[in-house]
Amino acid sequence: MKGKIIAERELHSYFNSLSAYIVGGVFLFVTGWFFVSNLFLAAIASIRTVVELVPFLFLFFIPAITMGSFTEERKTGTIEMLFTLPVTDFDIIAGKFLSNLYLTLIILSFTLFYPITLFIIGDPDLGEVISQYIGLILLASAYISIGMAVSSFSSNQVVSFIITFLILFLFFIIDKFLIFFPDNVSSVINYISVMPHFHNIIKGVIDSTDLVYFFSLIIAFLYITLYSLERRHWNG
Repeated sequence: MKGKIIAERELHSYFNSLSAYIVGGVFLFVTGWFFVSNLFLAAIASIRTVVELVPFLFLFFIPAITMGSFTEERKTGTIEMLFTLPVTDFDIIAGKFLSNLYLTLIILSFTLFYPITLFIIGDPDLGEVISQYIGLILLASAYISIGMAVSSFSSNQVVSFIITFLILFLFFIIDKFLIFFPDNVSSVINYISVMPHFHNIIKGVIDSTDLVYFFSLIIAFLYITLYSLERRHWNG
């Protein structure tokens, strides 16, 4: 409950600034352009190409919304006020995670116009569309947890953005270098890479291995964030 209150506070602050509208507007413009061009110019009645574009856009979108999760609190001094409230560090992290996820879901909800259009003019696979959005939500959640962890250690939003981008880019591209590694190493790298798991899900293959991967990634980085906040208490 306390985490939900913090989430509502954070979400309200997002929509009181231009940043959420700018970032969301750019995201929707790019995805909308790809959808329209694929549908009317390339005659591709599918959102698959748009969905496969989103992980790349998330490399910029997620760092932009998470970079101020804790750095802005430090800058304004409100993080000390948060620590004095009757909330736990877990409540703070849960609230901020949910607010970032809610913002992402709100923006993604506008992309539902794309599959709705396809259902009006054609007969797309509903199960595949659902699995594609499940994949996007899991990917966004994992990226958000990474961005929050970086923000919890950083004292500068620009630095937080850059470091988060680099980490996400590593997860995004590392599987492209598998040919340079021996089989036993490449199998580990392939599992670490986010894209093979994402591609499995958006194809409609929701395997427990991929779900465990995403939830493990989310929990691991949220735990790192928790450690960062607890360390502040230890250091006074």
